[in-house]
Amino acid sequence: MGRGADRLVIFPSSLGWIALQGAGVTLKQLSFGRPTPDAALGQLDPALAAGAVVARWNPELVKRLQAYAEGARDAFLDVKLDLGPQTEFQRRVVARCRAIGYGKVMTYGELALAAGSPRAARAVGSVMRTNRVPLIVPCHRVVASGGGMGGYSAGEGVRMKLRLLELEGVEKAPRPRYRA
Repeated sequence: MGRGADRLVIFPSSLGWIALQGAGVTLKQLSFGRPTPDAALGQLDPALAAGAVVARWNPELVKRLQAYAEGARDAFLDVKLDLGPQTEFQRRVVARCRAIGYGKVMTYGELALAAGSPRAARAVGSVMRTNRVPLIVPCHRVVASGGGMGGYSAGEGVRMKLRLLELEGVEKAPRPRYRA
C-alpha cells in the first residue's frame, strides 16, 4: 500500500458509527449515524471507496469527530477535502455552507444568496443532498424557509438533523435568521 492509498476508518461515536475515507491529509467521504460499522461503510459511495483499505488514518480527525458528537464546538474548517469535480456554483455553495457558524442556521434561499445565486434555493438543496462529507460541510445547518427542516440524508434523516441542531444549541424549530 503506497503513501497515497485511500484508507477507510470506522469508529463509534455518540452519533452512531462513523466511516471516513481519505488519503494523505485529505478527506473524501464520510458517513455517520449508522447502527453498525457495516452500515456506516455501506453508506459510502462504493465507486469512490473501491480499492480503499481499512487502516489507521487521521486519528486526530477521529478524535475531533468523537468530541463533536459529545457536544464539543468544532468548525472543521482546517479539514482538507477532495469533493471531486464540482461546478463553480457548487464550490461557492460548499464554501459558504462551511462558513455557517456552529449553532447557526441559514435557509436554502439565504445560502443561495450568499453564494451569489439568489434564485437558486432548489439548486442549493441539490448540492446539500449530494454532500459526501456531512458534519465537515455542515449541511444540517441549512433549513427550509419558515423554520422547516428540509431534508437530511445522514443517519436517521430529519431526526438526525434535529439532533445535530439541538447538540449545537439551536432551538427545536429554528428561526431561519443567519448571523455570522
